Amino acid sequence: MGVPLGVAAGVAAVSVAAVAVFSGAGDAKPLLAGPAGNPTSAVASPSPSTMRGSTSGGAGSAPSSARTDSAPDAFTITSGATTPIDAGTVAKILASCLGSDASRYHAVAAARAPVASQDGDGVVIAVNSADQYVQCQSKGDKGNSQDSPPTFINNRLWGTGHTIEYFDSVREPVGQGRYLMLGAGHYKSNIAKIAISYGDDPKQYPAVMAGGAFVYAAARSTDNPGPQYAGPSPYVHAFNASGEEIYNQKKDPHFTDQQ
Repeated sequence: MGVPLGVAAGVAAVSVAAVAVFSGAGDAKPLLAGPAGNPTSAVASPSPSTMRGSTSGGAGSAPSSARTDSAPDAFTITSGATTPIDAGTVAKILASCLGSDASRYHAVAAARAPVASQDGDGVVIAVNSADQYVQCQSKGDKGNSQDSPPTFINNRLWGTGHTIEYFDSVREPVGQGRYLMLGAGHYKSNIAKIAISYGDDPKQYPAVMAGGAFVYAAARSTDNPGPQYAGPSPYVHAFNASGEEIYNQKKDPHFTDQQ
């Protein structure tokens, strides 16, 4: 907890997650995915990688964060567009990811990323009758989970006053200086729109939202990754029906207080 799940020579996949939760989830809706903005360039200022809180006896701990101590790196978000994953493929992804538990879950959000790494090309979020969520990373029609068991993700109330829960997020290489970024979470019913920004770049890319869950994916590149390159962190922004920003991860004390 508080450290990346895997780093090797600056090019291995880095998987991070966090928890800052709300008290309920919406009804399941059909699968949904859509475009998420145009290419943009920026200079990143690395920030803490967020990690999921641990659990004990059904109660969650407070979120933790791990600081990335490296100099700012120039980066470009070459695409933030996602495409839907068809229902038949989604069923195969969940079956390989969840095994015998797959029959208890139905997909609410599934999106293919704009680029594919060796291990992943998208994400599927599913939920059961108790409003407990699972996240499966896809590669073709196969799925896998970083959680053990895969059904670890749920809708427990980790703290009062929160509107967003973070699921697993992934940073994986797709070639020299090119990376896949994807992640997911779920949100309180008063949120009408979720967007993602990266590093210090203010540009926001709309996330896919369905069934109380959101997913996002982006392709990122840099001209000089270097052996210690960490790249920009994704930041979640949430808006109500009037277009007012009611949550900004950059201002969330669970993260800013620990920087």
